[in-house]
Amino acid sequence: MSICDLVDSDSPRAALEDGEHIKTLAETDAELPPILVHRETMRVIDGMHRLRAAQLRGERTISTQFFTGTDEDAFVLAVAANIAHGLPLSLTERKAAAHRIVTSHPSWSDRRVAAVTGLSHKTVGALRRRSPGDFPQATARLGRDGRVHPLATAAGRRRAGELLTADPRASMEEVARRAEISLTTAKDVRRRLRSGQELVPVRHRTPRPATEDPLHADRRVDPDGPATPAADPLSAVRALSNDPSLKFTQAGRLLLSYLHLHMRTQRDWDELADMLPAHCLATIAELADKCAQDWQLLSARVARRTR
Repeated sequence: MSICDLVDSDSPRAALEDGEHIKTLAETDAELPPILVHRETMRVIDGMHRLRAAQLRGERTISTQFFTGTDEDAFVLAVAANIAHGLPLSLTERKAAAHRIVTSHPSWSDRRVAAVTGLSHKTVGALRRRSPGDFPQATARLGRDGRVHPLATAAGRRRAGELLTADPRASMEEVARRAEISLTTAKDVRRRLRSGQELVPVRHRTPRPATEDPLHADRRVDPDGPATPAADPLSAVRALSNDPSLKFTQAGRLLLSYLHLHMRTQRDWDELADMLPAHCLATIAELADKCAQDWQLLSARVARRTR
């Protein structure tokens, strides 16, 4: 790609470039990864320091990968890339990026924004609550699992009931803000609480599936909760493959390659097992068991992070 055709990055950094880092990259003998460029605008999404290093070397071209999408999605990729490698973003820069992403992607859950910006979901949620007027209101949230979840008011109504029970004189504005519901809903909760009615109207209650396990009947899908595997693992892998925070980061691509390699149907594994030579079966069984243990270890470590 010709360097003269490129446009400077819409970077999440307050200080766009670090001269010392550019000099270090220019002096290295290692081949640098390709930069990421927004095809529609030719704006650099990720790799401004590499671009400047190439210019410092006097090079006229640079290895490039292209992204096709909106300006808003290009910014998300820029943030995710800067979180994953290179010079780390400061806390202030990450919060500013989260504010911009919540504004441009109001349907994204707090955890999804947090995964991109390297913040905790609580920090993103606090940012969203502190400046509710800054963000478009969404009727649903897109979770980290890639699924769209309606923003039901049932949980907010119950939370408002708890707040009013603890402090009956609390203002409706404060209750609405802390319970993340509308002022009208908060007033309705107060009315129902005083009259002894159910806080959640029938129309807002989630019907219980007939096949639901009664031992887990109280569990509900939380758009801001940990992502849960889809019933079809292959569909889950395909959804992860479209997640920018995985698709355009080294660690993410490595994980996706492992998942694509190992995620097969039972029939695939059965057919493979039947075709293996008999004299190798014992060794293959031991190695397969080792792979299973490694995946269990990864599962345990990831589970600890979600907690």
